[in-house]
Amino acid sequence: MSKKLIYITCIAVLLVPNGRTAAPQISKQGIVNPIAAVKFEQDGDVKCLSSAIEAGDPAVGASTFILKAPPKCLIPWHYHTAEEQLIVIRGAVLTEMDGISPTVLGPGGFAVMPGKEKHQFSCKSKGECIVVVVFDRKYDIFWVRGSQYLLEQK
Repeated sequence: MSKKLIYITCIAVLLVPNGRTAAPQISKQGIVNPIAAVKFEQDGDVKCLSSAIEAGDPAVGASTFILKAPPKCLIPWHYHTAEEQLIVIRGAVLTEMDGISPTVLGPGGFAVMPGKEKHQFSCKSKGECIVVVVFDRKYDIFWVRGSQYLLEQK
């Protein structure tokens, strides 16, 4: 490959479609964390739920959580500004969302909740449920009025 072609390719890679230069990429260190090493903490709102932040910073941008819930734990109706993606790792999780039939998802089951779309989850298995949830931007949560006592009025 000629030096001129390499130079042109490098310039093209640095430009985004609108002609502005792309933001510099920040090098990120990889993460490897066996489930046995996850340090779960009790949720401040839903007392039967435990969570751990696995990647990202939910206060400022995209993030990945691992959630653990015992049988019969209900995460009542709520929504987020961000899109939420859920993948079931262990257990049977009843997933409910406005406009979609309630569905029990087992290991490998997947759901996407668009931003501001009301949804709720509950663990329906005899053992604990573990799910991974990914938010595409800063994390927030809004509980829906009338939703299981609005979490005891927080």
